[in-house]
Amino acid sequence: MSFIEIVLGILQGVGVTAEVTVLGLLYAVPFALVAGVLQHFSTGASRWTITIVIEFWRSTSVLVLLYAFYYSLPAFGIELSAVSVGAMVLGMNAGAYASQSVRAALQSLDRGQCEAGLALGLDRLAVLRMIELPQALRNMVPTFVNEAIQLIKGTALVSLITLTDMTFRAKQIAQLSYDPVGIYSGLLLCYLIICYPVSLFGRYLDRSAGKAGGRINGL
Repeated sequence: MSFIEIVLGILQGVGVTAEVTVLGLLYAVPFALVAGVLQHFSTGASRWTITIVIEFWRSTSVLVLLYAFYYSLPAFGIELSAVSVGAMVLGMNAGAYASQSVRAALQSLDRGQCEAGLALGLDRLAVLRMIELPQALRNMVPTFVNEAIQLIKGTALVSLITLTDMTFRAKQIAQLSYDPVGIYSGLLLCYLIICYPVSLFGRYLDRSAGKAGGRINGL
């Protein structure tokens, strides 16, 4: 097989890669925001509880989690598709890492802004929603983009739970044509084709957020 044929063959699995990535982001972003905010504001037992949840998803092997959920959940009567399991595990793992960026971004804000909002009659939730989160989100952009890229690359693991993503397609091609250099160079190129535009888009968002922050600070 020519190198072009190898690449085209691998790209037949891009649909599954994209599906797992998009669904994974639907897990990652809400989890990161909620967990990061709760960890920032909670105290005592509540803080320990949310920290344990975050560390479970962040500190456990993604590969082990994929196997554990895919093969263990049916024993408890919970039937999830391989796509659902892959998206959940990869998304929650990415969200756990991103939650620390959310927490750090909130902690970095000037405490005086919160006190000023409370003095104006806003409740704590309104201060978070209207003052703190809009500013903190600008600092979260690079981390969220990096986690999105890591999520895309992490989809290579879902081939281990029978999904025909790009990595699975590469393995199928390898069984037909023993050319490991050409096949895995092609797979590397396919991930680069997908991830590099996301990286460029992230840089654009970062610049835009920086300009918006500069305009706000200049008022």
